[in-house]
Amino acid sequence: MSERIDAFEKQAKITTLPLPVTVREASFVDYDAITLLASRYGLETKSYEEWSHLWLGNLLYTDSRLRWPIGWVLEADGKRIVGYLGNIPRWYELHGTKITAAATYSWVVESSYRGYSLLLLDRYFSQADVGLFLSTTLNAQSFSAFTAFNSSPVPVGAWNRSAFWITHYRGFASSWAAFNGLPLVRLLSYALSVPLFLKSFSARSIRDLNSGGIEVGCCNSFDDRFDSFWRTLRSNNFGTLLGVRTREVLQWHFKYAILQNRIWILTITKDSELVSYAIFCRLDNPKVGLKRIRLVDFQVLNGDMTPLLAMLSRALGKCRKEGIHMLEYIGYSREAEDLIDCFNPQERTLPCYSYYYKSKDPSLARTLANPNVWNPTLFDGDSSL
Repeated sequence: MSERIDAFEKQAKITTLPLPVTVREASFVDYDAITLLASRYGLETKSYEEWSHLWLGNLLYTDSRLRWPIGWVLEADGKRIVGYLGNIPRWYELHGTKITAAATYSWVVESSYRGYSLLLLDRYFSQADVGLFLSTTLNAQSFSAFTAFNSSPVPVGAWNRSAFWITHYRGFASSWAAFNGLPLVRLLSYALSVPLFLKSFSARSIRDLNSGGIEVGCCNSFDDRFDSFWRTLRSNNFGTLLGVRTREVLQWHFKYAILQNRIWILTITKDSELVSYAIFCRLDNPKVGLKRIRLVDFQVLNGDMTPLLAMLSRALGKCRKEGIHMLEYIGYSREAEDLIDCFNPQERTLPCYSYYYKSKDPSLARTLANPNVWNPTLFDGDSSL
């Protein structure tokens, strides 16, 4: 452990550390202190009910056979919480075997105590009953720490790039101007929206025609069809690592997105059976007035990705109708990229690769090194929680 801290301090150019801290397991009574710390550093915060639901509504956490820490905190001078790392249990399956995965959540450390941040990761990676460690929301400040623990980037998907479509040009331009601190935001937004509209004009007609005649439905909850879909999906993808997507797990995962009307569940059926679905979640940036929705999960039973075009076409139409500024797709596979190219997306480069994993089981680690084993989406880890 000391070697890892020394290496990280050298890399981060940390020369002095404040008074020592202690590390302990987090508890639900720490909510107020954790939320205060997270809000000070610009992290999204949740109500106590939504935050505690990540565990108390989680089938794995409530399993009496598994003792699961909800995370760890750093304490300094008088038991003041100066750091936190959440720890969310997730179920995965591969070759018919269930794998218990641990997903990091809301890692935050007070700036003057950053030199001790690896103490939290050491506790996380030291968990004995975890088969797979997933970190799916890393940023430019955190990813180097995970590499210090030999965590690897997932070998499939564009996790350092974003494909996006502007669906409300003036609104997007206004948020872009606000993000860059430009004056006269409203007036400037009109001027900026003109070239944005012209750039994507040719793609609009393509989007409107590319549904391929497939009828796309929309629902606001998960019904029995999703259990049937999951049974077939897991059977058809026996050699693929998949996060468990039973109806009960989906309801836990997206409970508050549904309650807060932040989710679209698009479906394609054949003979009343669900054959494909896509889940889109609102992830706005209220600081700059950006209204944004992301594709967080797309699944199809027969391996044919073309229904993705119909899903995106329907979603883009809903965005324009509801005044949402942009639709974004992160982590898309090579096959998905070939399809969405005909939609003429715009692209941006993200600060770093956001999806890392690790397994301490040598056999599982060798298996996961094969890109063909993976089907990663923003459903994984804490990306859409």
